[in-house]
Amino acid sequence: MQNEEGQNVDLYIPRKCSATNRLITSKDHAAVQINIGHLDEYGIYNGHFTTFALCGKVRAQARLNLCVFSFFYSCSCS
Repeated sequence: MQNEEGQNVDLYIPRKCSATNRLITSKDHAAVQINIGHLDEYGIYNGHFTTFALCGKVRAQARLNLCVFSFFYSCSCS
């Protein structure tokens, strides 16, 4: 919900798992959110990043590395 100034005023904004597209509930304490920084052609961080949210189920199945690498290589992150 937003107020008249356009700011979010909700106490909880649910996230979606990047791997399964399921909502990450507030009780999923194993869920993680990872920011991966973008580098320029010289390997220097340029201030931009891509965010991935992964639920605890993905982590429990030991698919975290596979998901992060596949998302990072599939997105157009330069």
